[in-house]
Amino acid sequence: MAEHKRVPSRRRKVLRVAACAFVALVVLGGGAAGWAYLKLNGNIKSVDIDSRLGDARPPAATDGSFNILVLGSDSRVGENGDLAGGATGDSARSDTAMVVHISQDHSRASIVSIPRDTLVDRPQCTDSAGKGVPAVKRAMYNSAFESGGAACAVKTTEQLTGLRMDHYLQVDFAGFARVVDAIGGATVSTAVAIHDKDSGLDLPAGEHHLDGQQALAFVRTRHGVGDGSDLGRIELQKQMVKSLLRQAGGAGLFSDPVKLWSIGDTMTKSVTTDSALGSVNSLVGLVRELKGIGPDQLTMVTLPVTTAPADANRVVEQQPQAGNVWAALRADQPVPQAVLSAQPENPAQTAPAESGAATAPAAHPVPKPAPKSTAKASAGR
Repeated sequence: MAEHKRVPSRRRKVLRVAACAFVALVVLGGGAAGWAYLKLNGNIKSVDIDSRLGDARPPAATDGSFNILVLGSDSRVGENGDLAGGATGDSARSDTAMVVHISQDHSRASIVSIPRDTLVDRPQCTDSAGKGVPAVKRAMYNSAFESGGAACAVKTTEQLTGLRMDHYLQVDFAGFARVVDAIGGATVSTAVAIHDKDSGLDLPAGEHHLDGQQALAFVRTRHGVGDGSDLGRIELQKQMVKSLLRQAGGAGLFSDPVKLWSIGDTMTKSVTTDSALGSVNSLVGLVRELKGIGPDQLTMVTLPVTTAPADANRVVEQQPQAGNVWAALRADQPVPQAVLSAQPENPAQTAPAESGAATAPAAHPVPKPAPKSTAKASAGR
């Protein structure tokens, strides 16, 4: 890892101390610390993705950069049903998908959100039971996880991006809410009131400190703000990610051993990882590699898309912009400025236009909300 020349900020010092304290907690061999290590290790759920993907994959980077696929599952199993409502049976889709690219010197990160309704060519996959899942032309991106689980989601993402997904992280509704509560909530600001009966969010305009359940409603909100599209909801999710990073980097958050234990216990219970990350030591190692990345070193974009020619309720990659994004990440370069300048607006931070004022055109065509007949696949969950 490259050495940074600048003097660490107070927040970075706090994170560095937190990482070292956590390492000390989990690597000691006996007594309470040994029990803690076994307890946290036992919390983690992992899936063996590599064995199902084989060798026909994009090459792994050799310069120190790496990529993580982060998925939010819309499963309604257990606590998730109480939090989110609705029913998906035994299936679950990837409600949120983010490709996280970490730079060669681990000093910055680019996150690309893939709209779940993006039509892609889904490759042939092998599901968790070893059963083959056939390839499909022009399938919704989030169907890969539903049809073939984590391995199929990774394979579809690698085919779409040309990037090797070195790691995989998955969190469900209940896990997300628990993590937010564990770090002390999240602060967001809204320029407009948000009232969404589907997600249960009811916020006046202004600044709000949200607990886990409210934060979950915020990142799931679609119909209560903006034009009702999934692209608007992605902007809320970006806002939430940066808010959580600021909260987690707050001075004193990890300085209390009791709080540190609580956070570690909650986080390890709340994520599913690839097998390479399926231990406390591996997760702590990842945290230490990322400790220098805060909101100011993070670039978040939505994959450039446009309305699908054959279906106004779906989107496809907008070229050449989408291809330029993936090419930049493969070369470990920043997201192109042309893409950054054409990103959708955050509907929660966009004040209503004054009467008679001209409205700026959208950065790219935005899909209309799906009709009720397709609500199961596309409703704002």
